[in-house]
Amino acid sequence: MSVRVFLNGQIVPQAEAYISIDDRGFLFADAVYEVIHVYGSHLFAWDLHMIRLTEGMQELGYAPVDLGALKTAAETLVAEAGTPESSVYIQVSRGAQPRAHLFPPAGTPATVLLWVRPLTPFSPQLVQQGVDVITVADDRWTKVWIKTVGLLPNVLAKQAAHERGAFEAIFVRDGMVTEATSANLFIVRQGRLQTAPVTNYILPGITRQVVIELAAAMGLDTELRPFAVETMLHSDEVFLTGTLTEVMPIRRVDGHPIAGVGPLSHRLLAALHDRAGRPAE
Repeated sequence: MSVRVFLNGQIVPQAEAYISIDDRGFLFADAVYEVIHVYGSHLFAWDLHMIRLTEGMQELGYAPVDLGALKTAAETLVAEAGTPESSVYIQVSRGAQPRAHLFPPAGTPATVLLWVRPLTPFSPQLVQQGVDVITVADDRWTKVWIKTVGLLPNVLAKQAAHERGAFEAIFVRDGMVTEATSANLFIVRQGRLQTAPVTNYILPGITRQVVIELAAAMGLDTELRPFAVETMLHSDEVFLTGTLTEVMPIRRVDGHPIAGVGPLSHRLLAALHDRAGRPAE
């Protein structure tokens, strides 16, 4: 069976899925997206992702889309993929019209795209040893909380990390840590978690929210307060959270070793997998 995708209300072979050259997602990055981690057939935290998608669309003035149709399509394509783990990508743009900065006329249909791709989990060795990250200046726009496809600063930062042999890049604004290119960031100090509060400069990560809940269930407090780079460097642990990143411990920041890799991040990852129904390795 050829790979199929969901496009504008229909599931079609990927080779037959075309988007107009006038689509505003292509021309203006006028589109929002979500990525959902699928464990077996479980669309993890689907409802939370749909809430965030809807809030972003409302902020940008998009018309609503049929979330029920999206879920049906996702379940169908996940079943077709038949892989132990996969990711669902959803993108909604304002639609297509001849290029103009003004919004298209009312009633212009959105472009709605959904696909499923197999996902290879990170190796247990990588998670055990932790990853290296670098810091970069946060030069993104001021509405980071909306999950738009306008990700060029993130792309450049991630490439810079790759070229320096690092796993991820951490954004820093006015000396304070915001988040990573595709993940949120936590530090641990004396058994207490800390992460920057959600502002216009912070994406309200779904896994971030789940990890805070899991920590609370373990009797651990999470302080929602900004922290400086220097504070991060002298933390007991530092870790990333994200839909596909899950919970990833950090061992070095700009070459500076972090005191510990795990054990709290490893406990939180195990708790995340337990909630998601992922079999233990």
